[in-house]
Amino acid sequence: MTGEDGTPLSGLKVVVHASGVAAAYAGRMLGTMGAQVLLVEPEGGTPLRRQPPFLPDASGNESKESALFAYLAAGMESGVIDLTAPEGQARLAECLTGSDVFIDDTPVAAREKLGIDETSLSEQFPNLVHVSVLPFGAYGPKADWKGEDVVIQHAGGEGNLLPNGLAVEMFPDRAPLKIGGHFGAMQGGIAAALGALSALWARPECGGQYVDISCQDANLAVGAFAIQRLGDGSIEHRVERSFRYGGVIPCADGYLEMLTLEQRQWDGLVELLGCPEWALDPALADSLERSRRGPEINRHIREWASVRKVDDIVNAGQKLGVPLARYKTPAEILSGDQEWHRGLFQKVNIDGAGPVDVLVSPFHFDETPLSLRAGPPALDPALDTAREAASAEG
Repeated sequence: MTGEDGTPLSGLKVVVHASGVAAAYAGRMLGTMGAQVLLVEPEGGTPLRRQPPFLPDASGNESKESALFAYLAAGMESGVIDLTAPEGQARLAECLTGSDVFIDDTPVAAREKLGIDETSLSEQFPNLVHVSVLPFGAYGPKADWKGEDVVIQHAGGEGNLLPNGLAVEMFPDRAPLKIGGHFGAMQGGIAAALGALSALWARPECGGQYVDISCQDANLAVGAFAIQRLGDGSIEHRVERSFRYGGVIPCADGYLEMLTLEQRQWDGLVELLGCPEWALDPALADSLERSRRGPEINRHIREWASVRKVDDIVNAGQKLGVPLARYKTPAEILSGDQEWHRGLFQKVNIDGAGPVDVLVSPFHFDETPLSLRAGPPALDPALDTAREAASAEG
């Protein structure tokens, strides 16, 4: 599908009907890879436009522009369509004619009335890839259940395992927590995007398909190791879920993360530590013994790191082949030389907020960074123009 602009999905047309993060994120990923994406919104706009936090304006005050929506809808076009009216359904049909993918998160029970149920769309558009993305999927006893992100994370098993590692050592009384942001829904969005691509790959042989995505299932896949251990008879708990040694290490001016899995990496770590007597114990040449003595090893590593600066440790350790890196704050990520060198962020202009650094994509193709066409769309500019014309005539 690679077009003249070099993007993998150039020429692909996608229509997204999203009130939640998962469906919007699926469309965002396809759009970032070059697809033309139309966001179908009700009058007044998708609820995502009203999701906090809101970006600051030029004077530093809070604007009306949702940071979440700005990220999810970057590069999309907007179309306000009232699907409860026959003329709105006819307009959507026009949009779907010639489109390749339709991504939707409407509750199952409401789809037939809006004309976007599986049967209706498959009859009208036999070559369309119809992707449904819901908290618990479109089939089964939980198909009609709602699920905010915290629900999805815990239903997927990951929430019960948080916090862990250094965090649970520092705050042992904390209840199970959710990962910041919209991790659970975004996992569903990733699964939806991959499902769409898989169906497109098979379309020449079998035509359009209906792809049913469950955000819960997507999050279960993330926790595959915990499920595997459950099959082995071991139930993971956040207090025990950590690397035997390494992980997040406190330093004099911040934190780093380190993990040594291979013998050469352990040897490099011993050299980094200055070959202390405890690390030269012949028994620690055995990786199983190192695992058994993980807390003891971590105690030594943390004592050593506590009086040293992160960058000094990272620079020396990477030269010795030790897998470690600074545990960055959001501000450090936004200003990082490596991040900008790799083209992870792009400045886009957002109405009401000005130029904003926006994450483009978590992946590259052919070592070339992808780019965003634009920021988030205004609410159906064509509709606003029509309204102004009607008002002038009146």
